[in-house]
Amino acid sequence: MSYSYQSRRATGGRSQNAYHASPNRRSGGRSGGRPRGDYINPARFIQAAKPREEVAFTPKHMFSDFAVDPIIKNNLQYRGLTSPTPIQDLTIPEGLAGKDIVGIANTGTGKTIAFAVPVIERLLSHPNSRALIMAPTRELAQQIMEELRTLTKGARIWSALLIGGNAMGPQLRDLRNNPRLIVGTPGRIKDHMERRTVNLLHFDVVVLDEVDRMLDMGFINDMRTILERMGSPRQSFFFSATMNASVNTLINTFSHDPLTISVKTGESSDNVEQDVVSYNSKEQKMEKLHDILLDKAVSKVLVFDETQRNVERLHKELESRGFTAAAIHGAKTQGQRRRALEMFKSNQVTILVATDVAARGIDVSDISHVINFSVPGSYEDYVHRIGRAGRAGRLGYALTFVENA
Repeated sequence: MSYSYQSRRATGGRSQNAYHASPNRRSGGRSGGRPRGDYINPARFIQAAKPREEVAFTPKHMFSDFAVDPIIKNNLQYRGLTSPTPIQDLTIPEGLAGKDIVGIANTGTGKTIAFAVPVIERLLSHPNSRALIMAPTRELAQQIMEELRTLTKGARIWSALLIGGNAMGPQLRDLRNNPRLIVGTPGRIKDHMERRTVNLLHFDVVVLDEVDRMLDMGFINDMRTILERMGSPRQSFFFSATMNASVNTLINTFSHDPLTISVKTGESSDNVEQDVVSYNSKEQKMEKLHDILLDKAVSKVLVFDETQRNVERLHKELESRGFTAAAIHGAKTQGQRRRALEMFKSNQVTILVATDVAARGIDVSDISHVINFSVPGSYEDYVHRIGRAGRAGRLGYALTFVENA
C-alpha cells in the first residue's frame, strides 16, 4: 500500500523528512508539551513488513482427548473449539498434570484457553482449591473473566472480578460469596488485601498473564506482596511475550521447577508495514489524518494520542468530521471503556482513539491500521502499540506522525 501524503524516498525506503527531527529534542517529535521519554530516531518507525510463512500446525491432541470434566468439554464444544492452538496443545496436558508452567507466546495465540482448561479442571476435581488470575489491565482481566465464565457454565464456581474503575460495592458482595476463582489487576487485588476483604492463604493456583507488561507498568511490588500471601504449595502459570532478567527472577522466586513452553514465532510487529507521516503544523497534521481515515484500505483503526485530554479532543474532532469513533483512556469508567471496546469489536465504530492503556489491553484481531498521532514515550511502547495490527496472519499497517523541524 502506498500513501501519496508520505515523503518516502528511494534510499532504502526511508522517509527523508524523518531525519529532520533533531536528536536533541526530548519530546520525540511532538508539537510542544513537556519532555517525556527518550528521543527515538524516526527512522525506527520505518520498516517493511516481514510476514512469516504460515506453517500448518497439526496438534497432537483434540480438545475431546483431554481428561477433563464433561462440563469443560461441553462448554468448549459450545464455543466451537475442537482443535487446540500450539500453546494450548502443549500447555494443557502439562497443566493437567499439575506442573508449574512458563508459557512464552505472542499475543493472540490462545493463552487464555491454555491456562483456563487446567485451572477449571483443578477447581472441579479439588473442591477445596481456589485460583487467582492476575492481568496488567482492566480490559484484559475482563476478557479473561468472560472466557472463564463461558467455560465454567453449569459448574457453579463462584467468581469475582477485582479491577479498578468499578464500584467497590459489587466486588465486596462477590467476595462475601467466598469465590473460588478471582481475576483482577495487581493494584486492586492488593487494595482488597489491605482492606482485609480478601484472604489468599487458601488459594493454591495462580496465573500471571502478560508478566512482562505487569513489570513494565510498575506492579512488581504488588505482585510480590500478593504471591507471598498465597498458599503453598501451589501450582503456578506464568505467561509472557518476552523473557528478561526481571521476569526470570520473579518466576524463579515464586515457582517450583517450572516447565518452559515456547511457541513464539517472531516479534508481534513482523506482520506490520511501518512508515511515518510528516507534517508542518497542527492544522496540516489533522488534515493528513483525515485523508488517511478516508482511505478505503483503512477498515478498522486504532489511533493513539498522548494524554487523556488530547484523546477526548481528537475523538470529538473526528466525530465532528463525520467519522464513527469511540475513545478509551484511564479517566473513563470501566463501563465506558467496556462499551467503547465492544462497539469497536462489533464494528459499530471503526476508529478507536486511545492512550497507551489500550496497547496493553485490547484483543481485537481485525485491526488494519495503528496510527501514532503522537510519538510514543519509548520504543518499547511503540512496539506494543503497533502490535495491535497485523494479527491472526493478516498484514497490518502502522503510521507515525513526525513533525518536521
